[in-house]
Amino acid sequence: METVKQNESRLVYEVMQALGKHGAVFRTNAGSIRLPNGKYFRALPEGFADVLFVRPDGVACFVECKTHKSKPTEKQTAFLTKMRRLNCRSGVAHSVSDALAICFD
Repeated sequence: METVKQNESRLVYEVMQALGKHGAVFRTNAGSIRLPNGKYFRALPEGFADVLFVRPDGVACFVECKTHKSKPTEKQTAFLTKMRRLNCRSGVAHSVSDALAICFD
């Protein structure tokens, strides 16, 4: 039996494959890394979406991939809301069709 994380990783992969046919797609990681001096570096803010997609018309889309069993964190929800307020497309996808709808409907 696959874990929720494995299922979400598979969904991210499938979403990226589908979106990649229509524009530029990037897998993002909002985690932090430990530097040699012991400090931590975070390249993206907490809550940043799993997938950044740029449509051919230049519209940025942010897709958070979740299984039907999991929900976005408060920081993920806040990030998606902020992106919508900035006229980007954003949302939570439980399937490839959800992701396509977020980006194109």
